[in-house]
Amino acid sequence: MSDITDRSIMAALGRQLTIAVAQQSAAASNLANLNTPGYRTREVAFDEALDRELKGGPALAATNPGHLSGVVDAASARQTHEVDGLPTRRDGNNVELDRELLHMTRASGDFTAAQTALTAKFRLVRYAINEAK
Repeated sequence: MSDITDRSIMAALGRQLTIAVAQQSAAASNLANLNTPGYRTREVAFDEALDRELKGGPALAATNPGHLSGVVDAASARQTHEVDGLPTRRDGNNVELDRELLHMTRASGDFTAAQTALTAKFRLVRYAINEAK
């Protein structure tokens, strides 16, 4: 059984933020190419990105002993793949406006959820510091 520590929670929230940003960037790129002939829809698969993140990547540089160490590999989260099975228009483009807006909304929700959890965690730390005075 693995221990749930502040470090593991912070790392998990960091991964969630990184993946949400990558998913939103992929959807924005698809929307930007909505009318580009021959453009194929790309996406970041959450499970694949999470697997890459959990396997580890380059460690963050801790320039001070008080810094948290962690593993964040933003490049791995940005890896996308072409989406199969979408209907293609006559110009060869298969980007669907509604699908991309839905993906952006979901990614925004994931980001907001992680951001809210981080805010609550930092609020607790700030409260503990202020109460010690």
